[in-house]
Amino acid sequence: MFPQTRLRRLRHTKGLREMLQETRIHSADLVYPLFAVSGVGVKREIPSMPGNFHLSADLLGKEAESVAALGLPAVLLFGLPQVKDAIGSGAYDQRGVVQSAIREIKRAVPELIVITDVCLCQYTDHGQCGVVVNDYVDNDKTLELLSRTALSHAEAGADIVAPSDMMDGRVAAIRRELDANSFQKTLILSYAAKYASSFYGPFREAAESTPRFGDRRSYQLDPPNARQALREVEMDVQEGADMVMVKPALPYLDVIAAVRQNFNLPVAAYNVSGEFAMVKAAAQRGWLDEKACILEIVTAIKRAGADFIVTYHAKEVASWLK
Repeated sequence: MFPQTRLRRLRHTKGLREMLQETRIHSADLVYPLFAVSGVGVKREIPSMPGNFHLSADLLGKEAESVAALGLPAVLLFGLPQVKDAIGSGAYDQRGVVQSAIREIKRAVPELIVITDVCLCQYTDHGQCGVVVNDYVDNDKTLELLSRTALSHAEAGADIVAPSDMMDGRVAAIRRELDANSFQKTLILSYAAKYASSFYGPFREAAESTPRFGDRRSYQLDPPNARQALREVEMDVQEGADMVMVKPALPYLDVIAAVRQNFNLPVAAYNVSGEFAMVKAAAQRGWLDEKACILEIVTAIKRAGADFIVTYHAKEVASWLK
């Protein structure tokens, strides 16, 4: 009780605050997303995501070297094909943009962990995450194509495949396909609690994946629901997920905490494009201290329970921590 107990004593000097800090961010906590495109010598900045680029495979090796030099352990790869079709065939093309990017990154930096996004939305001409039948995404028809996509990534050298589609049964289908083809060591990071969020806008511009009709609310989680998210995580764990992700991060810190408390496996959180863009826009106008704000955000996500964080801020944060 006060005055015997004075909690301000614990933080009245910088040295005390640093010594007693409960949550610490390290470069090894962060994963950097990359966008692979077709062509040679392509480097285009994404307007809504300053400092992030579309890169052709020949430039991704150099980018991977810069990521590794900062002490970041992993990248998350997305692909933008030249041609799209109704069944997203570019997603599982052995010579596709992601498959080529994996090989180039592994050639340049073999020890860098390569995680690949497994979904069809960037590859379909309609922008939905699966096979469309009568204007509805057919869950079971989509599973075969997701499994083929994951297998093609593993064959190219991916360490971790990350299904982000939110189809029921995708983790089990992918695990069976990988195991049947002797890729038992390839891990599955499931986007287990992926919400139908308003924070994906800049990413959809970057990945050219905005749906041509409707939306994704029939398969992505409804924002008001937390208990349903835990059921999704439980199902993916039962099906063989090695780790699970909550996406987005900041509006769903409560979900991250609940997943951490209820499941004993690695938990990732995705600090998504809209969260990134808001900070950048406010900082450009001088409305907040960019560095302090970014560090507070990633610390909050880790404090909520994330073991690692996918973030477009990863290179900035790693450079500040050096």
